[in-house]
Amino acid sequence: MEYVGAVSLILMATLLAGALSQRFGLPNVIGQLLIGIILGPGVLHILSDNELMAAGAEIGVIILMFLAGLESDLDLLKKYLKPALAVAVLGVILPMGVFYGLGLMNHQGFEKSLFWGVIFSATSVSISVEVLREFHQLSSKEGATILGAAVVDDVIAVVLLSIFTSTFGVENSDTNLWLASFWQILYFAGVFALVKWIAPWLLHFAQRVPVPSSVAITSMALCLAMAWLADVAGLSAVVGAFFAGIAVGRTKYRGEVDENISPIGNTFFVPIFFVSIGMAMEFDGVLHNLGFIIIMTVMALLTKHLGGALGAKFTGMNWNSANLIGSGMISRGEMALIITQIGLAAGLLGRELYSEIIIVIVLTTIAAPILLKYAINKIKAE
Repeated sequence: MEYVGAVSLILMATLLAGALSQRFGLPNVIGQLLIGIILGPGVLHILSDNELMAAGAEIGVIILMFLAGLESDLDLLKKYLKPALAVAVLGVILPMGVFYGLGLMNHQGFEKSLFWGVIFSATSVSISVEVLREFHQLSSKEGATILGAAVVDDVIAVVLLSIFTSTFGVENSDTNLWLASFWQILYFAGVFALVKWIAPWLLHFAQRVPVPSSVAITSMALCLAMAWLADVAGLSAVVGAFFAGIAVGRTKYRGEVDENISPIGNTFFVPIFFVSIGMAMEFDGVLHNLGFIIIMTVMALLTKHLGGALGAKFTGMNWNSANLIGSGMISRGEMALIITQIGLAAGLLGRELYSEIIIVIVLTTIAAPILLKYAINKIKAE
């Protein structure tokens, strides 16, 4: 029952912290992240990162991205595919180059320095999605570009990770890159079939089943299945959840599904996810390496923001839109945390700076919603 008590504490604490955040003009998610830091191993040690907490957080981010897909306009995503590609590619190249250089300056060697670039080239838009939803910007051109870029960025990150773990990893992973690419292409072909035929047929069938909320249940099962299959194909689970949301959102059942699933996510699983991100921060050795953390954090913020903003600007957007898109790509979140764990296990990341890199990842995740809200306000003031 310890987990039940922990969840009760998380829900009440995030409710109050979210209210305080809004009181100070900050996005809700900032309060939730700070609760994770305060109650987690970093400060009070009240909450621990156990298997149940990890499972709740994983379902939370899956539901969050499913809801993002549900609210997204597929035609708008297609329309802004070109800027999304530019944002994703420049948003990977710039951090890769800068963090490779920083790694060499910190005597990490060729492979580990390159892997620093892989870590900080990753983007996790789950935080940005929550802010965009809060300020009703998901269906804007900037929101569509950020979501499209996130999918491309995720594919690039997975490919880079596969190459590095198979080429340089201590375990010398025997993963065949061509086979992995084949499964990923097959997965995206399945996504097309899902949007076009499978989801409409399944939900039409579910409507005829004489069980309360049968359409919502089927949609949730579809979301989790697509997330699981994405993971099997070597992609991030959030990609699968996002496309499941798009598929359901294209049907006439969109409103009914949102009405049933949104409360489940927002009142239970999503707060657990955001708290779990904050819990990743620990402060052992922080003062000793404070200069390193500050420099890395500044570079992490600048490289991803500048890469995303330049990609948007080069494809015809104005500076305010480019600033919003760059801000939306800053958060490293769970994607970078996962890559860091894999790199540590494969011997591509030195343990001597592991805690500091985790702190930098969490700091960028906290900074992202603040910068994003400022950028949204500038767009609204146009």
